[in-house]
Amino acid sequence: MKVTETKLKGCFILEPRVFEDERGYFFESFNHKAFCKAIGQEVNFVQDNQSFSNKGVLRGLHFQKGKHAQAKLVRVLKGRVLDVAVDLRQDSETYGQHVSVELTSDNNKQLFIPRGFAHGFVVLSDTAKFIYKCDNYYCKMSEGGIRFDTPELKIDWKLEQKDLLLSEKDKILPTALQPLT
Repeated sequence: MKVTETKLKGCFILEPRVFEDERGYFFESFNHKAFCKAIGQEVNFVQDNQSFSNKGVLRGLHFQKGKHAQAKLVRVLKGRVLDVAVDLRQDSETYGQHVSVELTSDNNKQLFIPRGFAHGFVVLSDTAKFIYKCDNYYCKMSEGGIRFDTPELKIDWKLEQKDLLLSEKDKILPTALQPLT
């Protein structure tokens, strides 16, 4: 597995070693021991989530606050998405900065997003199946978010704004950064 730390400390791109032949391919998508060694910390995932979305669907930018904060390991099973992580850690040197990574069913890349980040993605292909592991259980009372088009973030979502499809909940998220502790 190739592991690359992004410009945001603790946020990693993981690329599995893929074995291909005339029958198809095989790769190990997750190995707890190898994963923790690669990122230099112990993370215990307790919940897997999966979504199916059409082109232009933008989900995010979401986070969990306080004791319900979540680290995530995200990947695409089918299709292509632009995945975005925003550093909201109050004492971080990269507070308010983001990384964008194209995750596809062809490149098999995964993104590890530590606690203290907002997360979102937009579907660039006709459809996409997206899966992610969380190291803490979801708690509705601790959810939060910031709008995808928050001016100070300057995120290029790779699609025209008129082509984006958002939930009603995501349309009314605040456009101000909120530090998470």
